[in-house]
Amino acid sequence: MSKSPSSFEIDVKRLRDDARHNMEQGPVTASYGADRDTVLKLLNDSLATELVCVLRYKRHYFMAKGIESESVAAEFAQHATEEQEHADKLAARIVQLGGEPDFAPQTLAQRAHSEYREGTDLTDMIRENLVAERIAIETYRAIIRFLGDSDTTTRRIFEEILAVEEEHADDMTDLLDK
Repeated sequence: MSKSPSSFEIDVKRLRDDARHNMEQGPVTASYGADRDTVLKLLNDSLATELVCVLRYKRHYFMAKGIESESVAAEFAQHATEEQEHADKLAARIVQLGGEPDFAPQTLAQRAHSEYREGTDLTDMIRENLVAERIAIETYRAIIRFLGDSDTTTRRIFEEILAVEEEHADDMTDLLDK
């Protein structure tokens, strides 16, 4: 007799046995469908991206000068804080998956998707931040598609970060339109 598509069964005994037998793997269970090494690399490269964004926004915050500089600097400061929150989420997920977050300053710029560009004036700084946000948006969308249902927790983290990166890009576009 075949099961109907709406039936659902779980082998609780097998789950309990697997949970006890593989405790050292933490939250990574037998149903984890992603390649953990690939996911850890994506997370660490994204961590580098977020850290480079923090540093760029911080520099721009302190270097902002001109008529509109006070409000623009405040926007840069807020974005720096949010990018740091993203970095923290990514680092926490790396540890959850049994990896080690890579904060090595020597390789940060090479691993990041976006570039660290200082900008020559306020408008240039805004443009550089917009370019970096657009790079992050495209990268995170690709990662989300790649993860699909193989690692829904990591995908959800990237979806949450993506939404904020889109807001940042919108903010930078609004600043350029002023």
